[in-house]
Amino acid sequence: MPVSSLTDPALEDVRDLLDTGFEHGEMITLVGRCAIDYDGRASSHLPPGERLVICKPDGTLLVHRDEQRKPVNWQPPGSTHSVCLDDDRLIVESVRSSPHEELEITFKTVAQASRLELDDMSELALEGSEEDLRQRILADPDILETGFNAMATERETSAGPIDIYGQDADGTPIAVELKRRRVGPDAVGQLNRYVEALERNRPGKSVRGILVAPSVTERATELLASEGLEFVSLTPEQADTS
Repeated sequence: MPVSSLTDPALEDVRDLLDTGFEHGEMITLVGRCAIDYDGRASSHLPPGERLVICKPDGTLLVHRDEQRKPVNWQPPGSTHSVCLDDDRLIVESVRSSPHEELEITFKTVAQASRLELDDMSELALEGSEEDLRQRILADPDILETGFNAMATERETSAGPIDIYGQDADGTPIAVELKRRRVGPDAVGQLNRYVEALERNRPGKSVRGILVAPSVTERATELLASEGLEFVSLTPEQADTS
């Protein structure tokens, strides 16, 4: 796993480690106090602070603070990384060619630097997702209700895309909202907005709304009843009846 790791190193040693890591296509991690300048589709400057920088072999670069899951700055796969010393500063540069974007990270101090060679050829097998629910319903529409005809997925409306749009056995349109976990009033409100958006295009004609989820809260049950919407209890696993 670790090829080389340095703690409280001299900046010259960090430069040499990064040069070798970039040349060999290894993952690099850096922890230290740095300032960040970006120029591309916009321009930005982030004053100095203690941050984690990750440079991946595919060209991805991520800058993380000690909170939140999203990076504060990043470069996408395909970028090219380089490093240099400028007086008492270590500068890591990441350049994307098309569209042209540059990210320059200037370190005054580095607390930790590592070269990592990771062996990970496994594929992520995602189970129990909303997409799994959708595919099961499309494969066997009667799971939702007898006679249901699925006509479109991600059907666009003024309120956003509907997970599944179809008709019941009598030809009445149905908006189906899928949720993989127990949900509350927010999901009911979302479904109601889809139904209202469809009804605005069908003056005088009704549209049914069905919320599909493993379970709903008591407040959601009350809201479903007051809005004239329906609920079908279904989990991704239960949807597979083969």
